Amino acid sequence: MTPLSFTSPAHACFIPYHSMVKGNNALPPEDRLLKFLVDNNADVEETVLCANCDQESNKKDTGLMYYCNTCSQPLCATCRELTHKARMFSHHEIVSLAKRTKAKHRKCSLHEEPYILFSTENKSMLCIKCFRDMQVESRTHCIDIETAYAQGCEMLDQAVLVVKDLQSSTGEAIHLLRAMIGEVRLNVEEEESAICSLFNSLQERLAERKKTLLKAAQGQHEEKEKALKEQLSHLTALLPTLQVHLVTCSAFLSSANKYEFLDMGYQLMERLKRIAKLPHRLRPVQSSKINTEYRSEFARCLEPLLQIGSRHPPSVAGSTSIVTSSQQGNWRNRSLMDWRLQSPLSLPCHSPSLSEMPLGSVFGRRLTSHRNICTKVLLAEGRETPFTEHCLKYENAYRTLQTEIQNLKDQVQELHRDLTKHHSIINTDKMGEILDRSLHIDNQIGAQYSTVETMRVMFEEIWDETLQMVNNEQEIYEAQLHDLMELKQENSYLTTIARQISPYILSIAKVKERLEP
Repeated sequence: MTPLSFTSPAHACFIPYHSMVKGNNALPPEDRLLKFLVDNNADVEETVLCANCDQESNKKDTGLMYYCNTCSQPLCATCRELTHKARMFSHHEIVSLAKRTKAKHRKCSLHEEPYILFSTENKSMLCIKCFRDMQVESRTHCIDIETAYAQGCEMLDQAVLVVKDLQSSTGEAIHLLRAMIGEVRLNVEEEESAICSLFNSLQERLAERKKTLLKAAQGQHEEKEKALKEQLSHLTALLPTLQVHLVTCSAFLSSANKYEFLDMGYQLMERLKRIAKLPHRLRPVQSSKINTEYRSEFARCLEPLLQIGSRHPPSVAGSTSIVTSSQQGNWRNRSLMDWRLQSPLSLPCHSPSLSEMPLGSVFGRRLTSHRNICTKVLLAEGRETPFTEHCLKYENAYRTLQTEIQNLKDQVQELHRDLTKHHSIINTDKMGEILDRSLHIDNQIGAQYSTVETMRVMFEEIWDETLQMVNNEQEIYEAQLHDLMELKQENSYLTTIARQISPYILSIAKVKERLEP
């Protein structure tokens, strides 16, 4: 037999729950409350007779008929006043006919005794025998029927109030949910409209930027093709000249004797040397790569529409503290030199060579490369703006500082190599000059950084007015500051190495002075 599943009302409430029925004999548990309501409703059409005057009455006429629970007889209103007003009937329990107490609810089904008490612990009525059979501890939870009825009515009223509040809250929640469903429909329409509008704007922006990038790519193509064609034309014209000279040389060798060779051979050799020494551009002057930075350009054109957060440049406190805290941590964690001084004459030491000096992260190199390309493009446009003038001045100052840093780097690398590998004696004056020059360059970098930093307010006013047009200039500007920070970093590294080498140079010089006599 296949198990059946159906919904059955729970005891004392009407919340449905599922009952599993297997076979025909296993039925759900009986709901006594529901059965009472059904049976009581079935007796509504029942006709009752007054026990005293035989007056017929329907149970619907609850205001005209009464019931004496003591006599177990129905009474009309007249007979109640005439027969049950005597003193002997004063203890009879008379209620309306609708609230009459049936026998099964008045007497104990086990002992056939009337109920007189109610157990608040077991929630059941007790007769005198049930009370006697109870344990002593459970008797303290027994109260009389009237008190239990009054308490039960109060508890039921409280439960009804809670359910009424829940009913009111449920109605409000239903109203709110229906309103929210309407709002969701309106919001989805607005969202769909915004999505379509943004998508169309993105397409328009991308199409415009696509035209610009294709034009830039075509411009690079024309420029590179023109330069390569000019070089090709020069080399094409050079090749016949070389062939003529080679043929002339071959003919001269085959026809001239030794006297003629010695007379005119050196003249021919001079011609060949002059041709070989001419500046012939044999390598391509232009690379074949076409680079428009289309990824970053597409991303940049979408920034205003997608409201991507603007870049925040790193704040620098003072001209002498340009390195960020994370970079300082990296420098501190990295051991610059591990010197082991055993004697003034033997100096086995280990330190990183300047070739291992960090030249900036991949991101830093990419910023520098991007700055160079963008600066060249900006200057090639020929616009006379404050930022263009600033870029011209900056490039000159930056190249000067970069050259000086490179010269110092080469000198310190040479000293370091002589000290660690060759154990050579190094002039202390030369070391002092390097340190003084390094400090001077540090001051120049700080002054240049301060000069660039002071122009931020002026440039920000221009950027606020034409944000989209100067976005490229902002990136160049931040890359310039970043390049200066890298130079500052390299110079600091050079200064640290020079200071660590200096004590050993002084020590060697003192030993040399003692050994000279």
